[in-house]
Amino acid sequence: MSTQDDRPGAGGGYTDDRYYGNAAAAPGGVPPSRPTTPMSSGVDDYDDYYDDAYSTPRTPGDYVEDYYAEDPTGRSERPGWNGGADLGLLVLRLALGGVFLAHGAQKLFGAFGGPGIDGFARGLEQMGFQRATVLSWVTGITEFGGGALLVFGLFTPLAAAGLLGVMVNALVMKFDGAFFASSGGVEYELVLGALALGLLFTGPGRAALDNGRSWFRHPLAGGGVCLLVAAAASAVVLLVLH
Repeated sequence: MSTQDDRPGAGGGYTDDRYYGNAAAAPGGVPPSRPTTPMSSGVDDYDDYYDDAYSTPRTPGDYVEDYYAEDPTGRSERPGWNGGADLGLLVLRLALGGVFLAHGAQKLFGAFGGPGIDGFARGLEQMGFQRATVLSWVTGITEFGGGALLVFGLFTPLAAAGLLGVMVNALVMKFDGAFFASSGGVEYELVLGALALGLLFTGPGRAALDNGRSWFRHPLAGGGVCLLVAAAASAVVLLVLH
């Protein structure tokens, strides 16, 4: 009894041709070639998964509700924009815009015990500014208008840049080495300026009238341009009119 006979049989082929199904052995005893199928390594191809995810363009309305969204295979997607960020930016805009609305109303209309245009202009003259009345109007309109725009989320980079410029001028004129507000320092002005600078680059969030506009889709570019405008305006006020 033969346990293993590798010799071709009388009809050609080999004794293990049964492993090739119904395909007949080729003349000369060489079995026909068979198409092969790729073997699975058992490891997910994450490159293909992420390539598919990033090849789909996203619009401002597309976002991920949770920090990680699960696909049917159990793999997590890259974190996206979420409703919490929108709510946080809305609260920030309302708070900062409301503060500047009130300060602008003080300067423009004398509301909330404010000095009005004439009183604020006299204060600017005492600090050594030229064209104090014009500067009084410009400052009041910037604060009141910029605050209103922030509340509505309209032209947010421009509004934030204007308010940042006002705060930079206030910081330069007020700073005498003290930081805390309780000792007459610049703590309050610094916080307001930092918040305006942050909104300049984050944008207003989707709960805003800016939603879908070009500067909303490209906040870094729009914020950079408006920051340059604010820096130039502050330089003119401090170096030319003071």
